[in-house]
Amino acid sequence: MNMNKESRIFIAGHRGLVGSAIVRELEKEGYKNLILKTHKELDLTNQQEVKDFFLNEKPEFVFLAAAKVGGIMANKTHPVEFINSNILIQTNVINNAYINNVKRLLFLGSSCIYPRLSMQPIKEEYLLSGELEPTNKAYAVAKIAGIILCQSYNEEYGTKYISLMPTNLYGQNDNFDLESSHVLPALIRKFHEAKINNSPNVKLWGTGMAKREFLHVDDFAQASVFMMNNYEDSAIINIGTGIDITIKDLAEKIKKIVNYDGDIVWDSTKPDGTPRKLLDVSRAHRFGWTHRIKLEDGIEQTYKWFRENC
Repeated sequence: MNMNKESRIFIAGHRGLVGSAIVRELEKEGYKNLILKTHKELDLTNQQEVKDFFLNEKPEFVFLAAAKVGGIMANKTHPVEFINSNILIQTNVINNAYINNVKRLLFLGSSCIYPRLSMQPIKEEYLLSGELEPTNKAYAVAKIAGIILCQSYNEEYGTKYISLMPTNLYGQNDNFDLESSHVLPALIRKFHEAKINNSPNVKLWGTGMAKREFLHVDDFAQASVFMMNNYEDSAIINIGTGIDITIKDLAEKIKKIVNYDGDIVWDSTKPDGTPRKLLDVSRAHRFGWTHRIKLEDGIEQTYKWFRENC
């Protein structure tokens, strides 16, 4: 059953990068009955609070975008928090969705779930075919548990829970904290601050040779609403651009957009993370979805938002 404009729709994590983009997309498409709760209003790691929320609010559709996320440094430093928080959030929300007869649920996974040395581009069926990247293994295992939980409910109870695997997302409401952010927003902040402070160079982690794929969060939000209404298979589905770029080339693009004229110094003693992570997005294309926002345009939009809000 598809959403209609009056459906009760709960967006878990509505203040985050993905959740806020899903809210904007739903509002743009005319959905009026959105259920939004801050962390202070609803702690998704608290079993009783989540149980009471579902009993009282009775959402019909759930976008599960709430999660503890971060970059290499955050994942390496706090693995307990990443696996514990995410498993609690997922288990509480998915179980109570079932108990309260939620019609459809969309679970937000991550391309981090795939093996570190996976064949490229990464097909959905490569899941659990090899060793995970050590720097974010705890987070990846939590997300894999969420996927299998959704599939298990579908198999055992006939629910319609779907799981989307986005590539690296960026855009409005991103995390620009250098201690916990992902690579693209971290680069925007580093180059911006270097420009403001007239620094002669910017030091970056790794060799710059790792390759990554980037999708603007507004494109992912559009994919999420589209798939909620058009996809009901238990099989996971990748959401990305199908195009990757070296971190070195990404840094050069951001340096140009920020208009920083200093040098880039690479610290090869720091980790690159997974060597390459490019998603095969042919399944999403077959269902009728493709990305729209070009990387350069998306970075320019994100940098503008950063200057105005951070």
